[in-house]
Amino acid sequence: MTILDVESVQAFVLVADFQSFTRAAAALDTSQAAISMKLKRLEDRLGEKLIERTPRLVRLSARGASFLSVARDFLAAHERAVAGLSTTSRRFTLGIADQVAGPELPVLLARLGAHDPALLIEVQLGTSRDLLDGFDRGTIDAAIVRKEDDRRDGEVLSEERFSWFAAPEFAHRKGEPLRLASLSASCGVRNAATRVLDAAHVEWIEVFLGGGMAAVIAAVSAGIAVGALAHRVAPAGVIEVGEKLGLPQLPLSEIVLHSNLSDARSRSALRTLTAAFREHRAQGSIKTAVRPRSIRR
Repeated sequence: MTILDVESVQAFVLVADFQSFTRAAAALDTSQAAISMKLKRLEDRLGEKLIERTPRLVRLSARGASFLSVARDFLAAHERAVAGLSTTSRRFTLGIADQVAGPELPVLLARLGAHDPALLIEVQLGTSRDLLDGFDRGTIDAAIVRKEDDRRDGEVLSEERFSWFAAPEFAHRKGEPLRLASLSASCGVRNAATRVLDAAHVEWIEVFLGGGMAAVIAAVSAGIAVGALAHRVAPAGVIEVGEKLGLPQLPLSEIVLHSNLSDARSRSALRTLTAAFREHRAQGSIKTAVRPRSIRR
């Protein structure tokens, strides 16, 4: 009878998900060599090659692809069994900034749930500043946010590119202030955007403020205003208009993780999420508009 060990199966699933031994190792807080050893042990026990690896590519073999769903079920069953032995419920509150939570968020949370079904995670969305205040008060256990100018702590997960986006039909009238849609006055992205506009002597006016990221995206998509958006959250159908409208370039922003989680299983779940976050950074391209006249004074 073939007996599988949980750690080897977990290593296989993470390598399959991330298509990377390095990211799988980061998710498990171990070394790439340890991941390779676990995967080899699993392949030896199954007598099958599960992962095809070249210097540039990591992918599932045909047998690996068919084994993946079974492996996920195996891990889920293991977690349910372990949870059944525990009398202590485990949960943590995760804050994710509006400008960080892209369209891949449901996939990331689903992966987190599959990693540890016994862990109850409460997700809060908000501005980076509001979430950091909650983290500092202890009402939020972990937060993935845009780095604020006055903070030097946190683990950097990625760099985020921001641009000016608008609907293709958005029209700016010469001599009028630039119409902006943004989150609340405490939003760091809003403050960075207005600073660069002021420095470039571009007049602006907010015609849509607050209401959450979905509302801001709706206003931009409707052609009401221009929005300073991360590429990961810019919706289909909008275009970059910075060059077209002669707007100053927006600065890059670091996305950072703050965490005060102490128990090993919660930290492991969070590592899985952050490794998946790095893997799923927006790779798609948004069409850039052609350049007409500038609106600068």
